Amino acid sequence: MLPAIRRTIAVAIAAAFASLAVGAGVPTAAQASDPLFSCRSRGPECHQPGEPRASLPEPNGTMSPAEFIAASVPGAQQSRREDGVPVSVTIAQAILESGWGRSALSTVDKNFFGMKCNGQGRYATGCRSHATSECTAAGACFGTTASFRVYGSAADSFRDHGYTLATLPRYSVAFQYRNDPNRFVAEMHKAGYATDPEYTVKLTGIMAKYNLYQYDLP
Repeated sequence: MLPAIRRTIAVAIAAAFASLAVGAGVPTAAQASDPLFSCRSRGPECHQPGEPRASLPEPNGTMSPAEFIAASVPGAQQSRREDGVPVSVTIAQAILESGWGRSALSTVDKNFFGMKCNGQGRYATGCRSHATSECTAAGACFGTTASFRVYGSAADSFRDHGYTLATLPRYSVAFQYRNDPNRFVAEMHKAGYATDPEYTVKLTGIMAKYNLYQYDLP
């Protein structure tokens, strides 16, 4: 059989098997060169070569956990580049503080980090009161209301989170561990980011469960 004919038959057989696999619902492994694989693992804009770029949607309360994480990666990585906050820490805080984007604070006011309105800050557009909970040093928690920052977009919330952490002196110790996310969380907690006595355990647990460390930048 001529070489050209053999190659044609081989290609046809391979295509037929691929078609059968897809029709039978057999999953195929994503390759590192696949734009969707790159988007999921690194968070850049997803696009096919030669086609218009399509940006990931911002995190919101209608997403699955995987979708929420993927949508949070670009903002978290920008925060790392601009202000030095570990990417895994930012994503974990967005998950915990917003309840995967489903809290009223995040759905109404695009505040994904529970940023209080002790001044409007650089990126917020105003302030609004929401129900929340606080805990005493002894670990007793109670319901209350507090004033929180309002943002025009999730991107502004992510930027304000990083900027605030980086510019408040009380968090300076945490930034000595910007390449050690777990220690960063512990020092941030000690500095008063949250009154929940289990805050460090909760955040590091989220980081480990969803392997958020894979998105960290050097």
